[in-house]
Amino acid sequence: MSTLLVRHADLLVTMADDGAEIPDGALYAVDGFITQVGPSAALPTEADEVIDARGMLIMPGMVNTHHHFCQTLTRCMAQDQNLFGWLTTLYPIWANITPEAVYVATQTALAELLLSGCTTTSDHTYLWPNGARLDDQIRAAQELGARFHAARGSMSLGQSKGGLPPDHVVEDEAHILADSRRLIEQYHDPRPGAMLRVVLAPCSPFSVSLDLMRESIALARSYGVHSHTHLAETLDEERFCLERFGRRPVELIEDLGWVGADVWHAHVVHPSAEELGRLGGTRTGMAHCPCSNMRLGSGIAPIGAMRRAGWRVGLGVDGSASNDGSHMLGEARQAMLLQRIARPQEPSIQSEGDPAAMSAREALWLATRGGAAVLGRDDIGQLAPGMCADMVGYRLDGIGLAGGAVHDPLAALVFCYPPWANLSVIHGRTRVRGGELLGVDLPALTARHNSIARALARGERPR
Repeated sequence: MSTLLVRHADLLVTMADDGAEIPDGALYAVDGFITQVGPSAALPTEADEVIDARGMLIMPGMVNTHHHFCQTLTRCMAQDQNLFGWLTTLYPIWANITPEAVYVATQTALAELLLSGCTTTSDHTYLWPNGARLDDQIRAAQELGARFHAARGSMSLGQSKGGLPPDHVVEDEAHILADSRRLIEQYHDPRPGAMLRVVLAPCSPFSVSLDLMRESIALARSYGVHSHTHLAETLDEERFCLERFGRRPVELIEDLGWVGADVWHAHVVHPSAEELGRLGGTRTGMAHCPCSNMRLGSGIAPIGAMRRAGWRVGLGVDGSASNDGSHMLGEARQAMLLQRIARPQEPSIQSEGDPAAMSAREALWLATRGGAAVLGRDDIGQLAPGMCADMVGYRLDGIGLAGGAVHDPLAALVFCYPPWANLSVIHGRTRVRGGELLGVDLPALTARHNSIARALARGERPR
């Protein structure tokens, strides 16, 4: 039995149903699960590992619901393109990705996420050239100690069949389904506290066939795993679906059965009011990616209306080539600010935003409890007895929070410049201490990552 005690936090934010925020807070965990939470004076004084959290705010580790790890290799490229232009620019570059590139990029993205305060993440890699496999990502995540929902993404509809990606980067559908089955049987862990789960994730209506969408979700449901895809991200996607299928993207997804508590979609920027209500009634999930939506000019997702309609909503940093960063607190800040300026899109309507549209606490709820719900987890996202011991700590005495942390330490994490985590614990195991990621040679990792990125930029396969 392994025990952990975190004590004397200036403020311990539980994100529990009662909203408890505990001054001089503490928690006690046994074998990776929390058993006690409360004031430091009320908890044990000894454990196998004792962390003194004076000067820190402790909160649940954040949950990232949408990413593309390999895109760390192509940051700051296709800088001024919309989604379709951005994709067609980058597809030929990504075609040279190798198994080592997948592994190194995954470690790089995970390192950035962990240092930002994320403890659980999903990833949606949908292009597997040159022998790359989801196994390469799983190995990287296991070595870093991240809690990982590994999505087996796929593309099968090349340009010759009316899709967006080039033919040479898509996969055979029979292979996709066989590999999906292999990955579930080999890796998926449905138990409480699982560090690894597998997700099936055809990329989008413009890169896979309708048959693959149907067969993928049927396969996922036969194994009890969750499903994920992109949906209603841009008006280009809407035009594509209307021209090719005679349906709007959400209508198409409904026809295919991609709704419900075991499904979540990325973006959902352009649902109609009726579609928003219908999917909310099914408890479908949504990964809100505000930075990417702004970077590509896609639009503003109606988060408030979605939550009122019953959607499960979390945050996703999205790919590091459509966001160019993987900072979860930064994403929470942008989510809050973007909702405050959302307004009718008709140029003839003059209106201001709403400074109360989303609060700092609501943004952090999306980043923790909301993300846990999106991934179908009831064991993460809050600090309470029975939950996984996943937590992060931010120092409150830095220059970036000066003044803000005095008035409202939790809100300061969102209103002020987003700090890096000083502490990260995942399932009771310390992964970041004193702002340093343990067990990882970051300079060496960055150097190898950048070498691979340079080769890809030259149009070469990395060696």
